[in-house]
Amino acid sequence: MTGREEPTDAAILDALNKDPAPDPAYPSETLAVAIASGGVNLNAILYTAAGAGPHPTVLLLHGLPGNEQNIDLAQSMRRAGWNVLTLHYRGSWGTPGAFSFEHCLQDAGAAVDWLLEAGGDCALRIDSGRLVLMGHSMGGYVAAHVAESRPSVLGTALISPANVGVALGLLPRIQAVSVIDDNVGTSEGLHILSGTSPQVLASEASANTETWRLENHAPVLASRPLLLITSDDGFSEGSAALALATSRTGSLTQAHFPTDHSYSDHRIALQIEVLGWLARLLSSSPQQG
Repeated sequence: MTGREEPTDAAILDALNKDPAPDPAYPSETLAVAIASGGVNLNAILYTAAGAGPHPTVLLLHGLPGNEQNIDLAQSMRRAGWNVLTLHYRGSWGTPGAFSFEHCLQDAGAAVDWLLEAGGDCALRIDSGRLVLMGHSMGGYVAAHVAESRPSVLGTALISPANVGVALGLLPRIQAVSVIDDNVGTSEGLHILSGTSPQVLASEASANTETWRLENHAPVLASRPLLLITSDDGFSEGSAALALATSRTGSLTQAHFPTDHSYSDHRIALQIEVLGWLARLLSSSPQQG
């Protein structure tokens, strides 16, 4: 399967290439917010949609280390009427603290809890009854893990999710260290992550090989709408295991694109797929208000 063949409707086309009409009373805003987690404040951005709302809201999680932030996707989702919250995990991109996979799971959970609480703040216009978790690469695994323990989440979207326990934990240690270093650029002199090292992260993945598997979360994910997007990046094995475990429920939507891990030449196609899924999700979910 290479993406959905259904026609692209006008609302999706508008979200891709047309700015919404300004709303002086309830404008779109890009707000810096601090989310408490593990004794520090996570650097986060809330992209609010125009209009009185309250608006359905996506928590958009980046991968390891997050070179691809998917901000184009965040902006198109906002134009489609969704708020979008992005964040940097502890120890990444200037957020204080030490980076670890476990901290990523905790930080994403704290962000969901923040959104649920922020639903009571009329100024933020967040519909806490319509929250979606979305993640790319490692962020895809984080989204799956956190969604399992948050029954209030309406649906989950995974973009090339990294099966962290298997993808790193089963590799010989020297190879796992090399793969992580290739991603985070420590040997190249980059300082994207703090309080950790490729060696430390490889050991953490190895210690959680059986626990951090995508398919472990299938029973709960299958009970709600799930979008699973893959590419030709070598991460499809874990997605296939998850798809097999959830495909009989009817809640799974799948798409595959012949591109790299960052969807470098399929950015528009990726947005169309996500926007279409979100529109269908809303059509089956009444507004909570």
